[in-house]
Amino acid sequence: MSVSSVLTVSQLNTYVKSLLDADPALNRVFVSGEISNFTNHYRSGHLYLSLKDEKCVIKAVMFSSSASRLRFEPKDGMKVLVRGRVSVYEQNGQYQLYIEEMQPDGLGALHLAYEQLKQKLAAQGLFDTDRKRPLPPFPSRVGVITSPTGAVVHDIQQVMARRYPLAELVLCPVKVQGEGAAEQVAQAIALFNRKKAADVLIVGRGGGSLEDLWAFNEEQVARAVAASAIPVISAVGHETDVTICDFVADCRAATPSAAAELAVPDQMELRDMLRSFQFTLEHLMQARVRSCREQLHRLAASKSFQAPQNRIAVETMRLDRCAELLFTAMKRRAEAEKHNLGKLSGQLHMLSPMQVLSRGYALVQDQRRQTVKSVSGVCPGEQITVALSDGMLDCTVDEVKCNE
Repeated sequence: MSVSSVLTVSQLNTYVKSLLDADPALNRVFVSGEISNFTNHYRSGHLYLSLKDEKCVIKAVMFSSSASRLRFEPKDGMKVLVRGRVSVYEQNGQYQLYIEEMQPDGLGALHLAYEQLKQKLAAQGLFDTDRKRPLPPFPSRVGVITSPTGAVVHDIQQVMARRYPLAELVLCPVKVQGEGAAEQVAQAIALFNRKKAADVLIVGRGGGSLEDLWAFNEEQVARAVAASAIPVISAVGHETDVTICDFVADCRAATPSAAAELAVPDQMELRDMLRSFQFTLEHLMQARVRSCREQLHRLAASKSFQAPQNRIAVETMRLDRCAELLFTAMKRRAEAEKHNLGKLSGQLHMLSPMQVLSRGYALVQDQRRQTVKSVSGVCPGEQITVALSDGMLDCTVDEVKCNE
């Protein structure tokens, strides 16, 4: 390009971009820094951020195709190590870092993703002990979600055949590591619940690295375990391996064999318990029979059975005494009621209108047989009736006088 050439802004930005894109040293760079101004465009899936150190800042972008492979959630203030290329965004002439891979600086991505999801689900209450359901004491079907090719199924079968052969093992084969494993495990849990195909579920696999066990650290598996109406036993890895599935499950077993021991009872222990119950029941029945026999002997030896006429005579005397007491009480009650009736009769006689008339009073009624209470109720010449204690008078009113 000639030095004297006149360029447009677009041409200049395009030229600078071509120079940066052509530089092999800038096509694959590793940069460490602290994330700031982080923005997650959820619709497009692109991540926009800045990387900074003590002195400088550089703009950066991570497109959705690369961001979808992240195992953790980037946040402001997080120190990361990224791999990408340096180029220019032509529209604004801003040079920036196009990130293709990102790892936490000093902490593995899987470990960070594990801690982030653990904190998230714990805050939502998925690990709470009050939501843990008890395992059924005598399951008829035990569902197993694991790989059909591993030793897990064989170990569980051996334990169930030894401890409780009455239970049926229902296997749902799934991938237990790699792409699509978490989705298959979650779908298998949902299928068992939808079909009601088991009384208890064992979800697990053998041991391995954190990467091998990662399917059981995925959020969709944790959600499926939490939503299961069937109690779930998590048996992932060895005793030292702890996954998110272990925290959400109703019960955690150190190994798949231990999970089988938790899922079904031990037939030998059940036999011992039944023998103990049988011994206790026989002992109690024998004691009850002895007690009843002794009571029967005491009754047979009692005077009531040997001389029942004496008992009858005693009871007859008691009956006579009760009858005498009853008759006396009835007589006393009748006399009291008779006395009370006489008092009431005397009070009623004193209030009788005829008793009042016998003392010289009279009852005056008009022609309609209505009691005359005032002189204003009659007129001169009107016929009235005067009732006395020994008869009645038909009278005619000659004159009406009012009291002053």
